[in-house]
Amino acid sequence: MPRMTSSDFWRNTRRSGLLAAALVASSLVLAQGKGSAFRTATASPGGEIRIAHIRSATGPLEAYGKQTSTGFMMGLEYATEGTMMVAGKRLVVIEKDDQGKPDLGKSLLAAAYADDRADIAVGPTSSGVALAMLPVAEEFKKILLVEPAVADSITGERWNKYVFRTGRNSSQDAIANAVALDKPGVVIATLGQDSAFGRDFVTAFRDAAKSARIVHEEYLPPATTDFTAAAQRIVDKLKPVAAERKVVFINWAGAGNPFKIADLDLKRYGIEIATGGNILPAMVQFGNFPGMQGATYYYYAFSRNPSNMWLVTNHYSRYKSPPDFFTAGGFSSAMALVTALRKTQGDASTPRLLATMEGMSFETPKGTMTFRKEDHQAMQAMYHFRVAPGARPGAIPDLFLVKEIKASEISVPLRNRTQLASEAAGALAR
Repeated sequence: MPRMTSSDFWRNTRRSGLLAAALVASSLVLAQGKGSAFRTATASPGGEIRIAHIRSATGPLEAYGKQTSTGFMMGLEYATEGTMMVAGKRLVVIEKDDQGKPDLGKSLLAAAYADDRADIAVGPTSSGVALAMLPVAEEFKKILLVEPAVADSITGERWNKYVFRTGRNSSQDAIANAVALDKPGVVIATLGQDSAFGRDFVTAFRDAAKSARIVHEEYLPPATTDFTAAAQRIVDKLKPVAAERKVVFINWAGAGNPFKIADLDLKRYGIEIATGGNILPAMVQFGNFPGMQGATYYYYAFSRNPSNMWLVTNHYSRYKSPPDFFTAGGFSSAMALVTALRKTQGDASTPRLLATMEGMSFETPKGTMTFRKEDHQAMQAMYHFRVAPGARPGAIPDLFLVKEIKASEISVPLRNRTQLASEAAGALAR
């Protein structure tokens, strides 16, 4: 795939006329009703499918939760062609705010299943909240479609058969970033959050690195705002090491600005910064590091399939900005849900959904994803990027697409209980 920036994307899209056509289609749909993008449709008597969407509408991951909600509703719109119906049944979405609190998320999911009569739940934003919610799905024997929480343990040792995930996991993040950084002569220190999200990523990153050496791991509370002491510890570890490249890999979510470590003038020690993709406001920091490489789950200009074209153009027409990292995730979860319900002809019973979703492929703004049968993790592509030269500090930079890393190139380990039990049984048999 040729290298491309967001500027190339918009220029080529305008030239092809696809943007104009999609904007016209968007305006026609929006004109159907003030404040709503959905066409009216008649549901069968008593026919509805109830979906609980639990995410962080407030709290430290508020920005991520709001993007996911926007993307989820746009994905339902696209997948149902604006009707919000599948097989004659209306989709009813019940939004709940977990505030990033595990205990609250757990109780909200139980209430959704028991009191709101939710057939299926989608969410949450935080890995900590997701881990608290997993046993609830098992207790009620109802599907929990995880998006966008990323900790490996969600589809790993804490997994149960009612859990599916469209969001990427820490291993997918880590393996994709290893593609960009795992070279002989590279020495790496990691800076991440002291959480399931942060530690799972570094564990997977270390496992994926075959040539580069990881010489230090730095973990800080998610609420950290002063990174000076941590940065000094990293410098002290990397400074004496003889290597072709010395890299600090930052893996951070939510508030705080770990890129402030650059204020220590890392360049004088031959130390560079690398990181994975993030939401566009956070990527303003990338402008200070032209040429920096990493891997990302999504960037609006990296895919030209029909669903991404629709998402980009309609999001821009409505919100005057391109869709962001978690917007695409919410959209993907909606696509998975509608695909499954179409296949079951609107049957939202757990046995039918389980049988349908295991091994199921579905289209997303990133292309085709497939739920792996063994752990229900969505296998998906990632993107190796480079920050464009000439990036302006304070502005969101263009990203070059260096390479689409196909799902087949990302060998995600199986870590769930079923797999571990199978391996143990096999060992005993031998």
